[in-house]
Amino acid sequence: MHPALADVAALLACPECGLELEAADRALRCRSGHSFDIAKQGYVSLLTGSSTKMTGDTPAMLDARAAFQGAGHFAPIAQAVVGAIGATLDEAGPAAPIVEVGAGTGYYLTAILDAVPESRGIAVDVAKPAARRCARAHPRAASVLADAWRGLPLRADTVSGVLAAFAPRNPAEVARVLEPGGRFVVVTPTSRHLGELVGRLGMVTVDPDKQQRLTESLAGHFSPIDRVSVEYPMTLSRTDIAHVVGMGPSAFHVADESRNAALDTLDENTKVTASVVVAAYRPI
Repeated sequence: MHPALADVAALLACPECGLELEAADRALRCRSGHSFDIAKQGYVSLLTGSSTKMTGDTPAMLDARAAFQGAGHFAPIAQAVVGAIGATLDEAGPAAPIVEVGAGTGYYLTAILDAVPESRGIAVDVAKPAARRCARAHPRAASVLADAWRGLPLRADTVSGVLAAFAPRNPAEVARVLEPGGRFVVVTPTSRHLGELVGRLGMVTVDPDKQQRLTESLAGHFSPIDRVSVEYPMTLSRTDIAHVVGMGPSAFHVADESRNAALDTLDENTKVTASVVVAAYRPI
């Protein structure tokens, strides 16, 4: 069994009955007898019932994202995330558990775990390729396959911080699993994010009212406590740009032929703006 899964098993909840899970051999089990095998890749699936409508990222999208993140282009965003979560760890203690919802490659969760050597992480994603990748992202990151829209497979009031970076959110569930005083950190792009590429490559645009809609969606569950704008220039090669198109929702909207033709019109290196908001909230 992945040591990180064994370490956080008591925080997890059986998706069938809600009871606490316990690590046993190569499975997680609850006292009612429900059992969930640990995959050989190191993650546990807590998806139950009919097939989820959420598909998540494909292997190709995750490969593109890992390559882009690995080149350091989003390092300033990761640093801001660490700073936003760090306040929670200062209050709750360095071993406090942190959850990333829609974790993808586990990039941001890994940055937190690297910055706080005693911290524990849980990566939640609905896509099996992401769950496999997150299981090997960091020794202290436990990987859980689950659909956050159906409910987070975590016990109430058990985690100190939840992160959603460029990912969908279920405010009611996040509020339920956060302990009193915990933090919900959300990373969202502004309308200027990758603006030099959006029109030229037919990428998905960002709603200029995205921040207002985020605040409205969290109302009733959270109150804002901090907000940091992170904006900086990046110099991207054509390969970098191919990765940034292929790693997000634009991958579903831009055909390979169209993308390759548009990439050929770009200079070898292009100045591109990264622009996001890292916002922190507390449960009401």
